[in-house]
Amino acid sequence: MKVSLTHVPHIAMRIAVDLSRSGLVTMTKGLEGVAKEAETVLAANIKKEMALEEKVKEIVNANEEQIDYYLADERQLFFMIKKKLAPEFGVILSYEERYSDIAHQILDVLYEEDLIRYDVSENRIKNVIYDAITASIADTSEIESAVFQKIKSYKRHLIPGTDEYEIVYEKLYKEELVRRGMA
Repeated sequence: MKVSLTHVPHIAMRIAVDLSRSGLVTMTKGLEGVAKEAETVLAANIKKEMALEEKVKEIVNANEEQIDYYLADERQLFFMIKKKLAPEFGVILSYEERYSDIAHQILDVLYEEDLIRYDVSENRIKNVIYDAITASIADTSEIESAVFQKIKSYKRHLIPGTDEYEIVYEKLYKEELVRRGMA
């Protein structure tokens, strides 16, 4: 699942909480510092992918006439171009490899900033971070489904992308996090 910037704070806090609960690390400055650094790394990674996708859109739009002329599949072309440009933007497209890389980046930052101390192998700590990311993403998918179902059940129709929709979505999302004991 592709992660959006709105999910980053929740994933970052999950990383901090899971590290704290693991018993493998000592947090020198509390959960907030760890969550803040994790959030910074995650957001930077997502912004790189957004920049990549923006560049790919520009290329596709610039060649729209040729795409139409050859009856090419625009989505397939988009992915092919994205795959070709990904190394240039420092984006790993395989989610498993990407989350592993992000987990390693987060671990490096936490250690360099002296936010955590540990006496076990780095790989064990990285695995806790990786598991927190993937579990949080899986939870996010379930939560989003629940929120969409609640929005569908509203008597008045909310239009995705409107301010009203976003406000209701965020409110329901937070309520679902609380209901599941995740916030």
